[in-house]
Amino acid sequence: MTTSVLFILVLLVKLSLLLFTHSVFCLALDGVLLIDPEYLKDRKVFVTLTCAFRYGREDLDVLGLSFRKDLFISSFQAYPPLPEERKPLSRLQERLLKKLGQNAYPFNFTIPQNLPCSVTLQPGPEDTGKACGVDFEVRAFCAKTVDEKTHKRNSVRLVIRKVQYAPEKPGPQPMVETTRSFLMSDRSLHLEASLDKELYYHGEPISVNVHVTNNSTKTVKRVKISVLQVTDVVLYSHDTYSKSVGRHSSRDQVSPSSTFCKVYTLTPTLSSNREKRGLALDGQLKHEDTNLASSTIVKDVSNKEVLGILVSYRVKVKLVVSRGGDVSVELPFVLMHPKPSEQPNSRPQSGNKYLFVLKENKNDDFIREFLLFRAHACVVILLMNACRRLTWKRRIN
Repeated sequence: MTTSVLFILVLLVKLSLLLFTHSVFCLALDGVLLIDPEYLKDRKVFVTLTCAFRYGREDLDVLGLSFRKDLFISSFQAYPPLPEERKPLSRLQERLLKKLGQNAYPFNFTIPQNLPCSVTLQPGPEDTGKACGVDFEVRAFCAKTVDEKTHKRNSVRLVIRKVQYAPEKPGPQPMVETTRSFLMSDRSLHLEASLDKELYYHGEPISVNVHVTNNSTKTVKRVKISVLQVTDVVLYSHDTYSKSVGRHSSRDQVSPSSTFCKVYTLTPTLSSNREKRGLALDGQLKHEDTNLASSTIVKDVSNKEVLGILVSYRVKVKLVVSRGGDVSVELPFVLMHPKPSEQPNSRPQSGNKYLFVLKENKNDDFIREFLLFRAHACVVILLMNACRRLTWKRRIN
């Protein structure tokens, strides 16, 4: 039994260009399509890149109301190619076009730098469907026009993510101090707190230096340190959500007319906060874990419609004082990914290998295999819509 492949898509995304440093420039996304002209007939092949913000569950999309807003949409006609849309090919595109043959066609997108990064709000245990947040999606489909409504079998989708690297020059060391006077006490209590630096990478411990000068008649009974994630939803409202992602409580006491100095260490991680609904995470890809959302660094805040979700972090130091009158201060800091040492145009190193096996019938008359190489610089995915069932296996190197 022979079966013709109706539609084949090979999509290549240069992930190294989606991860960008804190500078102003546009991001390039390059890909290659492999199609079957006999299946297309008089139809065309289009590729769209969409940045969308979903602020409600899918099961709430009723009566024509959609809790989703598209922040950016760009389309590209891959077949037949338009002369005015031709751009210089990247090295990976040239290699794929040479290997795939005459039915392979390139496509290109330019992502504006003012778009928000991929952020996902962690769903609760009972939530189903797509999570709320900002995501990027590449979609290829065949139709007569780009606005034509298409069937799912004539399209393929791939979710990508945009991540921001830490700035090369961090800011000044955070330090804050406050003085509190109490009723029936002639003297005051002085609290000074500082961090060892302003910029931290994911998984890196945070050292908090606490210095207390207690000249009052009250006793400090406890010192509480917490790391707060502050999420600002600026698209449709000005809601602000603050959630603790790290906490330490010490029974260290400071008696009247005494001083106290100690360094506390906290490490905010996702592993200890997986049950918290609404926690902001970096955009998640399929079969991959993620981490707490990185701090958002925005240079131009004039157009808030495209900011989506803003994420920031701060350390809160609180002194629990006897007979009320607690004293607290907050220290803002930046939590981000480090800039990789590899250059975007460097040769990709071999990564994990996955095997996609597509079968047409029970007798396995039609079997096609393709290796998915997942490396730092590129991802190659093979999708076939003509097959009735798809089994996925992992190949051990």
